[in-house]
Amino acid sequence: MFHQKTRGIARDTLHFLLEVSKSSHPNEFAGLLRAEEGVITDIIVLPGTVASSSSAVMQLHMMPLSHCVGSVHSHPSADMHPSEEDLMMFGRNGDYHIIAAYPYHENSWTCYDASGRVRNLPVLDVEFKED
Repeated sequence: MFHQKTRGIARDTLHFLLEVSKSSHPNEFAGLLRAEEGVITDIIVLPGTVASSSSAVMQLHMMPLSHCVGSVHSHPSADMHPSEEDLMMFGRNGDYHIIAAYPYHENSWTCYDASGRVRNLPVLDVEFKED
């Protein structure tokens, strides 16, 4: 199956992930990122995900068959740098990994590649199709 390059994240999806991170505080939030037509539009929360103030563990065996381009999780502190555990998870699933940090606003998130290098992820204004 051909997967086109991810070219950005939908502004509404970014706002959603920041809001859910804020509402989960002081616990971490974790999910997977799914893209449509090269734009990250969905956050998938896996059943059985366990979160605390120091970690969030996803049950990756519960991953849906649809292709995920990466992951998102929050840090209850202002530190947006990936931990060693984060880097191990990054290497298992996709190449776009967002860390949203406290206080969860538009300037408190960073995207990383699977190796933990900062990567540019433009925020795009996208109209969602009605089903």
